[in-house]
Amino acid sequence: MRAWIWMAPLLLAGCTGSYTPTPLTEKQAAKLEKALDGKVAGEKMSCINRQPQTNLTVISNNVLLYRVNNRLIYKNELIGSCSGLVYGDTMIVRSFGSQLCRGDMTTTANLLTGMTSGACALGDFIPYRTPGK
Repeated sequence: MRAWIWMAPLLLAGCTGSYTPTPLTEKQAAKLEKALDGKVAGEKMSCINRQPQTNLTVISNNVLLYRVNNRLIYKNELIGSCSGLVYGDTMIVRSFGSQLCRGDMTTTANLLTGMTSGACALGDFIPYRTPGK
């Protein structure tokens, strides 16, 4: 059983070459546009600090927003699909240290039933900042 835990990242990585994310619906695209309105995208980053505590917004089963403050939001396009996120399932990230990084394994679970509903990995983090005046 323990071997499967170590193989999971390799299996997911092997699938990423053929994975195509589900396009956003009109409603999801509008929610994303509203959240990023007035902000400018920066260079993608592999990791972000966990602190200060970030506020997670689910756009779709593939797209997340981490709000650090009113001036900074990180967009993350997941590698794979964490099915269930749009239905309110909880995201469980397996990371080590004080940062969230590309490739950190994630599962989604329904806390009422205890059943997992999806598995994916974090992608790159794209910072969106409000331009200075």
